[in-house]
Amino acid sequence: MLSVFDLFKIGIGPSSSHTVGPMVAAKAFVDQLHTAGTLEQVARVQVDFYGSLALTGEGHGSIGATLLGLEGYTPRNIDPDLIPLRLNQLKQADAQLLLLARHPVAFGFAADIQLHKHLFLKQHSNGLKFRAFAANGVELASEIYFSVGGGFVVREDEFGHTAQATIAVPFPFQSAADLLAHCRAQGKSIAQIVLANELALQSEDAVRAQLLDIANVMQQCIQSGCTREGELPGDYHVKRRAPTIFRKMIGLQMQGRSDFMLWPMIYAMAVSEENASGGRVVTAPTNGAAGIIPAVLQYYRNFTPSANEAGVVDFLLTAAAIGMLYKMNASISGAEVGCQGEVGVACSMAAGAYCAVLGGSLEQVENAAEIGMEHHLGLTCDPVGGLVQIPCVERNGVAAEKAIKVAQLALLESGEHKVSLDKVIETMYRTGMDMHNTYKETSLGGLALTVGVPAC
Repeated sequence: MLSVFDLFKIGIGPSSSHTVGPMVAAKAFVDQLHTAGTLEQVARVQVDFYGSLALTGEGHGSIGATLLGLEGYTPRNIDPDLIPLRLNQLKQADAQLLLLARHPVAFGFAADIQLHKHLFLKQHSNGLKFRAFAANGVELASEIYFSVGGGFVVREDEFGHTAQATIAVPFPFQSAADLLAHCRAQGKSIAQIVLANELALQSEDAVRAQLLDIANVMQQCIQSGCTREGELPGDYHVKRRAPTIFRKMIGLQMQGRSDFMLWPMIYAMAVSEENASGGRVVTAPTNGAAGIIPAVLQYYRNFTPSANEAGVVDFLLTAAAIGMLYKMNASISGAEVGCQGEVGVACSMAAGAYCAVLGGSLEQVENAAEIGMEHHLGLTCDPVGGLVQIPCVERNGVAAEKAIKVAQLALLESGEHKVSLDKVIETMYRTGMDMHNTYKETSLGGLALTVGVPAC
């Protein structure tokens, strides 16, 4: 079984598959060199990026994240401001790469970073290859990794193989039908079933403490995004919009206006702008969709009189359960199935979780999660300029609003529905497989073609 903390990881922007994943893979490669006892023999490292990682990796921060991963950093412990500074240093003629923060090797940016923009490895569109060489040019090690969404990485020899579980959980599930059957048999909620599984790994106090920490990081990200002015990185000079809209909403509220229902949209845009700037965010379940779950959770906290810490924990547990179903049975990678696998999945997770903490029945929660995806089917991943800005920021906002509305719709009905959550997950994956590669995080189609390349 996946853990809740596989779905919710504190890291950096702007992309879980293009920034977080490559950093994790790079760190794994140098750890492997260290374990094999060959790290000190390395004189040069080369990294090859393929497919989507090559096409949009520069805008997604893939190169800087990979190089910092080789130097021993992780998405959780790195200062996001360090990446552009260190990347500039490594572009200098006499640069040295400090493997695992202790072994220096000569580094030539143009020679040692290769972008194969129109070569897709057959297993997945997010491929990267690491090679380590001795001083005499002999290859010491070579490894291909795939960044498969949500910060998850898989080695080439592991791809397509599910590792056998080493820890038994009391309520294993592979489908929504399995999960709901456990709930009914045990008389438990989805959150209670997932919590019981987490207790096979650590104590209940530890699980709750970690979930509240994640919720607080989400809240801090909203606060930062609502106050930090300026432009997002890149040559398009996209202005941060959340702070201005936030101030206008506060002003209207002080005038007695209560007819504006844009708070979830503002919260989501604030987080998405923080992510686009490479800031500290929570992968939920990806960075490209990182604004949706924090926004709906914040709306629950701010606008539900009965909201409390127990509700926050239940929200995240329920959302994680729904996310696990997509991860196990489909994909959460925009490069594999389009934005339906990122924004669509996050909307589904948030809708089901919000319905649950408002007292929804199992049937109503499943219905809310199903609707949340059903109306994102076919959504393309087509970021302008390879940056997680246009249309990503607004998509997060619209999906957060949609999640709240479909949860409320589900609560007004009996929970009876014709399309199951399992069926919509299956449909999403088939739709993603049918989608042309130009619409899957390559910036070669869709909205990515509507804005001209800016003059630099």
